[in-house]
Amino acid sequence: MEKGEGGNKTSVTEFILMGFGNLPGMQILFFLLFLGIYIVTMAANTLIVVLVVFDQHLHTPMYFFLGNLSCLEICCNSTILPRMLTGDRTLSVTGCIVKFYLFGFLVTTECYLLAAMSYDRYLAICKPLHYVTRMNGRFCIQLAAGSWLSSFIVLNILMCLVSQLAFCGPNEIDHFFCDLTPVINLSCSDTSLVTLATLILSSIDTVPPFMLTLTSYVYIISTILRIPSTSGRQKAFSTCSSHLIVVTIFYGTLMIVYMSPNTGALRAPNKVFSVFYTVLTPLINPLIYSLRNKEVKESLRKFLRKYRMFP
Repeated sequence: MEKGEGGNKTSVTEFILMGFGNLPGMQILFFLLFLGIYIVTMAANTLIVVLVVFDQHLHTPMYFFLGNLSCLEICCNSTILPRMLTGDRTLSVTGCIVKFYLFGFLVTTECYLLAAMSYDRYLAICKPLHYVTRMNGRFCIQLAAGSWLSSFIVLNILMCLVSQLAFCGPNEIDHFFCDLTPVINLSCSDTSLVTLATLILSSIDTVPPFMLTLTSYVYIISTILRIPSTSGRQKAFSTCSSHLIVVTIFYGTLMIVYMSPNTGALRAPNKVFSVFYTVLTPLINPLIYSLRNKEVKESLRKFLRKYRMFP
């Protein structure tokens, strides 16, 4: 703590992350669970990036986006989970804001990237004759770059507002990472502008991409239902429905956390919802989107044979 100007206020210099400290008997279980999730998530996403980069057969728009998604998940997990595993709960105010900036930038990019991926699948399944001409290499790079750039602009606007907040009261964050709402709640300055900006920007970042994703999969599923082959229809429907469930969980929990009223009654549920898009989604995405695909399985077999990891 440091005295502010005039000596009337005490400036907070560091935050303490409470995490799941209200469940002391579960700490060992949480550690083992999150350690297992972290190892599997990093291994699966790293494997996908390696395969997409080195296998020429995976140099297609779909795997280009999946490679971007896996890079995002690796960075996102590395921003959240290591601190949870080390048990280091103390973080400077500046460090906390930087942590949220990195995390918010990655999650916002993922929102746009999932929408781009759904549009790619829509063109491939519903407009196959136009797919090659529309989804060319230049357009794929523009979609990916637009996802990263849009997120960069949005987070910089938000961080400019957050950096002007003053903290002079309690310094305990009732969360397992430096999320925006718990940090705003600790500020002793006027937070109305930041709260309004958070609501507006989170609405822009989640609702339009989710609606585009949902619309794309509605068209995809309607096209799949017209497939003559029963087995082919069931397989394609199973794949698309699993994709839709994952993106619904991701977007849905984001909307609940960042667009719901900032009340104390939602503090505990929001912490649970945050686990879905910070921990579980990066684990599930490579399993749902990539490791079930025949092309990825074949690429993995070739990779392992090349380096003589199995006969």
